[in-house]
Amino acid sequence: MYLFIFAALLVLFQYVNSKNVYEADHVKIEKYKAKIEKYKDSIKTAEDKAFHFAEFSLGYSDEALNYIEKRGYESDELIALIEESLYELNLQEGSNPLVPYDAMSPGGKMIINAIRVLNHKWLICNFTDGEYWGELILRYRIGENGELSFEPIDTLMYAPN
Repeated sequence: MYLFIFAALLVLFQYVNSKNVYEADHVKIEKYKAKIEKYKDSIKTAEDKAFHFAEFSLGYSDEALNYIEKRGYESDELIALIEESLYELNLQEGSNPLVPYDAMSPGGKMIINAIRVLNHKWLICNFTDGEYWGELILRYRIGENGELSFEPIDTLMYAPN
């Protein structure tokens, strides 16, 4: 009789313990499912923002891509060529010649930091001397011999804080 009561208590204990473990795991799974849904929404929002920002980019402009391909260039190659050409201008003595401002920091020089090719004619870049910075819109042309030429359209220098 004692053995039967002991076995029944043991089975009851195991049942209650298993039920508690199952419920705890179920709660954890529900929390993870809620997090996954939240992250899916965040990813969707980020993808929408990325698409919106990529809208003004050479890679997403069919007309610009067609123009470039007719000239015999691939968009990635052209972007790399443009970036290389602009960064090489940073290496010249003094400030980058496309930046119409002189460096205001002692011993500094204005250099181009980042470049975004908007389409087959324009690009935007930012420049800085380490303390002051601004933005520059450039028109670029590809010559018959593949030589690039740049023409500043407009600039903006931000006021220091």
